[in-house]
Amino acid sequence: MTETMPETIRYTADVVCIRGGDVLVIERGWPPHQGKLALPGGHVDPGETSREAAARELLEETGVHVPLDALVLVGVYDAPERDPRGRYVTAAYAAAVPADTTATAGDDAAGVQWVPLNAPGPLAFDHGQIVSAAWRQIQLAANHTTLRP
Repeated sequence: MTETMPETIRYTADVVCIRGGDVLVIERGWPPHQGKLALPGGHVDPGETSREAAARELLEETGVHVPLDALVLVGVYDAPERDPRGRYVTAAYAAAVPADTTATAGDDAAGVQWVPLNAPGPLAFDHGQIVSAAWRQIQLAANHTTLRP
């Protein structure tokens, strides 16, 4: 019988911030994936929920404020190899913002940009999967489709 070592798991939150048909992405200012586009997000701080962390990270990295109740859970992403730094589990949220919303790079972001939600291009980590899942949820809601077990 082989013994496995305990694994440190880090908890993060990411945001798919949607303005019309676009999604807000940041240019990562630090490794890993420095210079690549990614969703705004980061670590959940002690005493904070993932929803609170998502709103805080979005504000810190892009200057965009969303109320907590505007954040809708997209899913939990926990593939063991999703982050080269180790085991990271993220709660991903989506939020829609008004058409006149502007964003400014801050905190860990070297830049920000709005890219097409349905074709955001290559994103760091598994953020492309997260954006695709948010896009599918929007399409389902628009078609008033309900999922049944």
